[in-house]
Amino acid sequence: MNNSNIQMEKKVPRGKNVATILAIGTANPPNFILQSDYPDFYFKDVDINSDDDDDDHDHLQRLKLKFKSICENTKIEKRYVVLTEEFLKQNTENGNYESLSLEKRLKLPTEEVVKLAKEASLKAIKEWGQPISQITHLIFYTTSCFGSVPGPDSRLAKLLNLKPTVNRLMMFVHGCHAGGTILRVAKDIAENNVGSRVLAVYGAAAMIIGSDPNFSIEKPVFEIVSASQTTVPDTENMIRGQPGQMGRLVYHLDKNLPNVVANNVEKCLIGFFNEDFDWNKLFYAIHPGGPLVLSKVEEKLGLSEEKLRESWGVLKEYGNMWSPTVIFILDEMRKKSKNEGKGTTGEGLEWGVLLGFGPGVAIETVLLHSVSCVDQ
Repeated sequence: MNNSNIQMEKKVPRGKNVATILAIGTANPPNFILQSDYPDFYFKDVDINSDDDDDDHDHLQRLKLKFKSICENTKIEKRYVVLTEEFLKQNTENGNYESLSLEKRLKLPTEEVVKLAKEASLKAIKEWGQPISQITHLIFYTTSCFGSVPGPDSRLAKLLNLKPTVNRLMMFVHGCHAGGTILRVAKDIAENNVGSRVLAVYGAAAMIIGSDPNFSIEKPVFEIVSASQTTVPDTENMIRGQPGQMGRLVYHLDKNLPNVVANNVEKCLIGFFNEDFDWNKLFYAIHPGGPLVLSKVEEKLGLSEEKLRESWGVLKEYGNMWSPTVIFILDEMRKKSKNEGKGTTGEGLEWGVLLGFGPGVAIETVLLHSVSCVDQ
């Protein structure tokens, strides 16, 4: 490694006691909808080609055409969903979400999120290969359910039969950047509690994290060398969210958000690297908040086309899943790196970064060190 290019080694010593991702598991609902079908699904009673002169119908036609254009520009092919027409028909009088009682609207996400969390957790635990009894900490994050206690963390702990002494931490409504937030918190726990093993859960994704792995029985995936959060000053109104009248969390995004993210990413990275560092020497897991966010970051860092391959791929296959999205990206990256004969889990490269963006505007920057694919 060229120490003149990477300053990080002087600031953050690697080796003993560095938190390590030991396993990753992901899960999705069994149902999905194609993005191309979404306008017809959402505006099912509106015919774009109709000659109806009714003003309301004309207004809906324009909205549907605009929505169709938005869907086409997302670069997303499909989205996995829990709520289906069949479910709504079985649980409402008229098949509409609006007719669900508030109690059901709040209860449903909690039940479904915990189901996904259990599936993702069991996959991660199976890959890890160690007894569940060795898990010492549980971090559970979700934006989809809140307002009830005990929380999803308690329910998941019971479903997995975790020890009563497991230390639980429940986190709510941080936003899309929480993919990096949990890694930062899990790193602190793992490095400051000898022998700890943290089950970090994002609903649809889960990881086992610990320091000083036992290489005879544990197979590291990535080392979490450093993690930090930066809040961009005077941007608190660029991403706003609050519960709407129907009990759903409604988000409002400023159209200048991609530029704000792109203009501040390099500042976060320079904390680890020299200003003249070639950013193409790193691997990347960047939260795909949208195609414009990814393209603006590519442009700002001068990245070659293939550098964000996994971020674009996950956006296409799953859409923006909020906080779990970057974990899906890491999972895809390490799998493809092995299948394609790359030397390391980071596309054959040694160093990389995970970047999450969310309300604040907050940027989570996680410095990762890959491991040999042979060890996988």
